[in-house]
Amino acid sequence: MDTLGVRWTADQVLALAPDDASRRAGSKLGTAGPWSGAGSSGEGAVWGLCRGSGSKPYRTVVDTTGPAYACSCPSRKFPCKHALGLLLLWSEGDGAVGGGDAPDWAERWLESRRERTEGARAREAEGAGRTGGDPEAARRRAERRAARITAGAEELEQRLADLLRGGLASAEQSGYGLWEETAARMVDAQAPGLAGRVRELGAIPGSGPGWPVRLLEECALTHLLDRAWLSVDRLPGPLAATVRTRVGLAAPAEGAAVRDRWLVLAQYDSTDGKLTTRRMWLHGRETGRTALLLSFGAAGRAPELALPVGVVLDAALLPHAGAGALRAELGERFAPPAPLDRPPSGGTVGDALTAYGLALREDPWLDSWPVTLADVVPIPTDHGWQLADAVSVTGGGEALPLSGPALGRPGLWRLVALSGGGPVTVFGECGHRGFTPLAAWSADAPGETVPLH
Repeated sequence: MDTLGVRWTADQVLALAPDDASRRAGSKLGTAGPWSGAGSSGEGAVWGLCRGSGSKPYRTVVDTTGPAYACSCPSRKFPCKHALGLLLLWSEGDGAVGGGDAPDWAERWLESRRERTEGARAREAEGAGRTGGDPEAARRRAERRAARITAGAEELEQRLADLLRGGLASAEQSGYGLWEETAARMVDAQAPGLAGRVRELGAIPGSGPGWPVRLLEECALTHLLDRAWLSVDRLPGPLAATVRTRVGLAAPAEGAAVRDRWLVLAQYDSTDGKLTTRRMWLHGRETGRTALLLSFGAAGRAPELALPVGVVLDAALLPHAGAGALRAELGERFAPPAPLDRPPSGGTVGDALTAYGLALREDPWLDSWPVTLADVVPIPTDHGWQLADAVSVTGGGEALPLSGPALGRPGLWRLVALSGGGPVTVFGECGHRGFTPLAAWSADAPGETVPLH
């Protein structure tokens, strides 16, 4: 602990890295050797000069309340390796980063950032009191886009009918090109959600044994989404909002802000080659609510928003409609990040399956649902690893297979090592293919979040 509220761990710092290369490069700079003039303030700022290949050192400053980063290096990554190295040095807490006043170059950036933040809040407050724009023009634009999506959905229905009429075997023979062409037309129809589902359909025939079954399942879900869109005006309000979100219409943040002490449970990135999507899961300590923050980055650039896993934020979230009302936007923060004292409360494997089933009733296209499992043990089986209720080890419980692209071998072994054969608390995503663990806590160190991705 220090004057910034909570001193991050090395794992929390490295979880902010935009890629593995930055993580490795930042780790090399996490020692006192290349740094000079390093310091920190009680307002959430950390700064320092890092010796590089040029005659002048790189000026690096981090606002940990964002977090936000600035560095004079030419890197386009956020955070760059110098910001990661500086935060790693600060996380050691061995006096290499002392306290004091920020130098002029760091203070100028910090002041500029404060002004931008205050200006953004003022604009939001001003905009909240007026509708803005021409409502009639906005209505016409929405109608034109809806008509294009409808045309795209009708074309996709014809594509699915042709596939089933010709037999699923034709999907393997025709290759990926036809699906990509169909996906491109969905993009032209301004339905990126449908385009994403089409690309998934195109990838299934090459996904290994059992692909016809998986293809038929995904075709059925895509057909269901098409038909739901074509009759969206007759659906109940919450389901209609979910359908609009699934085809690619952004659901705006609406309703009252929810202030809570939000535990940052997990953060991980996925990419489709054109866009990097960062998913951040938060859990409200008082409300018990789970929320999903999304941040996006164009090809080659990491998403800007990044939160250290395992800290607690006193903040307001603005919820979105549809898709289980999980997605939210990060609003005002009221205090520096605080340390975690205990993991979120969890349930059994049966509770997780029930929660996923209830969520599917509201959103049939849901791949997974966030849950926390309490007192579970990772166990090996002939078909891979499972998470089992602790009582099931001696008989009487249930188990879930571990799966998912977010779980790599290092994460699996980290979970097994943390457990040591004993029960742990695990947060992750429960879906029809199993459970993807994202973070875990042991009974011996309930305040330490262990990332598993």
